[in-house]
Amino acid sequence: MLKASFQVAIVAIEVILTFYSNVLEDSLMAKFLLFVITAVLIAMSVTKLANKLLPADKDYVSIEEDTI
Repeated sequence: MLKASFQVAIVAIEVILTFYSNVLEDSLMAKFLLFVITAVLIAMSVTKLANKLLPADKDYVSIEEDTI
């Protein structure tokens, strides 16, 4: 199931990048803005995935827990 979801994600990314390159051939500013937006979305998804897959850090104590 996980392998299939990665394959679907890769195909979706390839389609999106093909769309970006075909539609926005001459506009450098639009390419840059779409690159920034895409990079932020990928970073957010990787962070969310890492938080789900990795265990919680047991040495970390938040400020709220320390004052209670």
